[in-house]
Amino acid sequence: MIIVMKPGTPQGIVEALVTQLHEWHLETQTIVGRENTVIGLIGDTSSLIDDRVSELSPFIDRVLRVKKRFKRASREFHPEPTVITIPTGNGPVLIGGDAPLVVMAGPCSVENEQMIIQTAQRVKAAGAQILRGGAYKPRTSPYDFQGHGESALELLAAARAATGLAIVTEVMDTSDLDAIVEVADIVQIGARNMQNYSLLKKVGQQPRPILLKRAFSATIDEWLLAAEYLLAAGNPNVILCERGIRTFDRQYTRNTLDLSAVPVLRTLTHLPVIVDPSHGTGLSQFVESMSKASVAIGADGLMIEVHPDPSRALSDGPQCLTPDQFDAVMESLAPIAQVIGRPWVKAGVPVA
Repeated sequence: MIIVMKPGTPQGIVEALVTQLHEWHLETQTIVGRENTVIGLIGDTSSLIDDRVSELSPFIDRVLRVKKRFKRASREFHPEPTVITIPTGNGPVLIGGDAPLVVMAGPCSVENEQMIIQTAQRVKAAGAQILRGGAYKPRTSPYDFQGHGESALELLAAARAATGLAIVTEVMDTSDLDAIVEVADIVQIGARNMQNYSLLKKVGQQPRPILLKRAFSATIDEWLLAAEYLLAAGNPNVILCERGIRTFDRQYTRNTLDLSAVPVLRTLTHLPVIVDPSHGTGLSQFVESMSKASVAIGADGLMIEVHPDPSRALSDGPQCLTPDQFDAVMESLAPIAQVIGRPWVKAGVPVA
């Protein structure tokens, strides 16, 4: 259930109403929008009579029932788009709403200091604002490279010091979370862990923004319910990442990139949505076209894999772009962003 206050309702009236609702043993969340303030009631509201709630204050405009199972993630509960602020050494980066397009780029996994710093410098020069890199890597085979772990976190910190870029890296186990939070500016939950509910609860309790990737076979409802775990645990800063789903045809692409999910999510949730065309296709030759399409349909950002020498990459080499290829992709995005009226910045500097 949500209570929509009339425009211009004094803050004191809102606070008094929240206090009264707490006396009814209801949990609340207040969202201040551009025109209205909305009070969300969380928990079992089935016994509440809408008209009775409406009588609590003459400043109440209307009372609505949230029909979606994902309450906090829904647009009904939170009508205004969420905009997440990521502090970086190059100034704050905003993700969501009308904020400029954001690009996260870097290797699938951190291999050594020279490689990660070199890559960070190149993706920053091309216009990326956030460096991606895996310290801990979930791999299908137990014999594949699993990442360097905590030592790779130190290398990511060194890359941030050298470039000012924010860091996004994946957590796989609750035992690693504290070490990751010390370094990461955004904590990523990968596709394989989207429905690892104990991990979701724990990650939702830490203060860093969270990037939640869609699982291989997850429906949009399942994806949003996973986000609901994070929001219910107390973290409001969740970014959704479409990275392709597994379908019947895997001969030509690694996954099927479900770009229709982006406009669908716009109608369902206030959370920012980005697209990962690297995992979505699995082949570097398709990354540029899918990146352009992602920008054209209104994605808030992109996550692109870049490696100095993809042929020698320890993980996911076929889908990695070289730095020169990444330069070309970034140049190709500018006119599309301009056509749809989406600004973007180049390492803190607006791009015309």
